[in-house]
Amino acid sequence: MWKLLPMILLLGACATSGQLPRSLDNRAVIQDNPMVTELNELLPLNGPVMTIGIYGFTDKTGQRKPAENIANLSSAVTQGAEVWVIDALLQAGNGTWFEVVERGGMDNLIKERQLIRNTRQNYEGDDATQLDPMKFAGILIEGGIVGYDSNIITGGNGARYFGIGSASEYRVDTVTVAMRLVSVSTGRILVSVAAEKSIASYRQGADVFKFVDLSTKALEIETGYSVNEPTNYATREAIEKAVIELIYAGAHLDLWEFLE
Repeated sequence: MWKLLPMILLLGACATSGQLPRSLDNRAVIQDNPMVTELNELLPLNGPVMTIGIYGFTDKTGQRKPAENIANLSSAVTQGAEVWVIDALLQAGNGTWFEVVERGGMDNLIKERQLIRNTRQNYEGDDATQLDPMKFAGILIEGGIVGYDSNIITGGNGARYFGIGSASEYRVDTVTVAMRLVSVSTGRILVSVAAEKSIASYRQGADVFKFVDLSTKALEIETGYSVNEPTNYATREAIEKAVIELIYAGAHLDLWEFLE
């Protein structure tokens, strides 16, 4: 049996020599997010910080996670993308562009403020200190995850010789987000953009199938691994890219300008 190992290694080397295309190489490996750096390095806003609100950033695709031979009810993309939108807005220009006000948890905020009022009223009576008014947003962010396309690019290669084989496969999916800024005072859509990010997956495996005893006993060995870029990570990058594009698009339309 050990005489078969050199053949397995040789075929494995042949298969791995053509893994992902050069343009997709290393995409399936989690690396530092370049979009975060670009967000932080944006020039500051020339003017007061914009107060912005976001009520939700939902999954509009209805896509389920791809699965082979089984039904999968899990969503293909995150259902809490507004977390990444808020994070990207706060990081833009190291916090010099947007001030985000809470809207997603509005019910909890109102309940807590009412509790404070009642407590102060009970202890201080009519002279109870009033809460500061809640800050309103001049701009709302609307949009969501509008596309999740599977198997945009697929491929692989393999080799087999007398029951000894090795193969590699790769697949590229794409997630797309759309984002727009809406003026609260007029309802006018100020800027609208879309951004996408590819998600790469790679799988490598080798196997042996041999009859070792007068065709009555069979030897079967399988090994392999897979590398998948997290969909959540790709969605976050697409959102951060969309925020950057929003800022540049607004500057191009003379809605605001950078502080040189």
